Amino acid sequence: MTSLPADPSTVALYLTSGATTHKTSTLQRWLASIGQAHKAAGLSDPTKSEPVRLVWRGIRRTHGTAQHGKAPLVTADIRRIVADLPDTLMGHRDRALILLGFAGAFRRSELVALDVVDLHETSDGLTMTLRKSKTDQEGEGRKIGVPYGSRPSTCPVRAVRRWLEVSGIQEGPIFRTIDRHGHIGTVRLSDQAVALVVKKLAHLAGVDPSSVAGHSLRSGFATAAAQAGVGEREIANQTGHRSMSVLRRYIRDGELFRHNAAACLGL
Repeated sequence: MTSLPADPSTVALYLTSGATTHKTSTLQRWLASIGQAHKAAGLSDPTKSEPVRLVWRGIRRTHGTAQHGKAPLVTADIRRIVADLPDTLMGHRDRALILLGFAGAFRRSELVALDVVDLHETSDGLTMTLRKSKTDQEGEGRKIGVPYGSRPSTCPVRAVRRWLEVSGIQEGPIFRTIDRHGHIGTVRLSDQAVALVVKKLAHLAGVDPSSVAGHSLRSGFATAAAQAGVGEREIANQTGHRSMSVLRRYIRDGELFRHNAAACLGL
């Protein structure tokens, strides 16, 4: 048996086996990777063959294609989460982390990758340069703007500025580890640590921590923006989504109760 070119029956068996332990979305990524590998080698794509199509159609019918991700954290949730954070180094760091992550619609990896040199405060707010992200593998970078908030207590720009002031951080990573003695490390916070911070603060605010993750900040931005009537293009400009189908899932969730016909039934 050879890996390239893969026999269609082998790919079909691979999918059938994977369907017992993995989500449909994961299997779809596998198919895409197999297809890309064959195209790169100048070979016929076995994922387009009839045997694979039949198996894939059956898996989708049986297991469904709906993706069940973590719940988004919208504006009301964010306000609750940061409301009672203490006036400590960790409190200031976590407030800046949550508010900037939400307002900037950052991926976890993008948020923790920010350095002081990437920030520039203007009269309009913060401009930030993302050196590299999931959809920018060549490192061309892109700029994101985060305006001042209407409430000082939840303004992401003020929160970041205050964190840098109290921490004394002037260069290097913005978000860093803090030990139990309150000492700030030189090590950049990991993307997994963002998820842990979100879960911890959500729990303290009365939100089920198992229902949220680090991605809840990013998905929450898209959902909250859609609820506020922001257009698809403007949302995508902030999130950097290249796949509009993914972004539209959040937009649809945010628009469920806008112009809802059931609201006109007089119940």
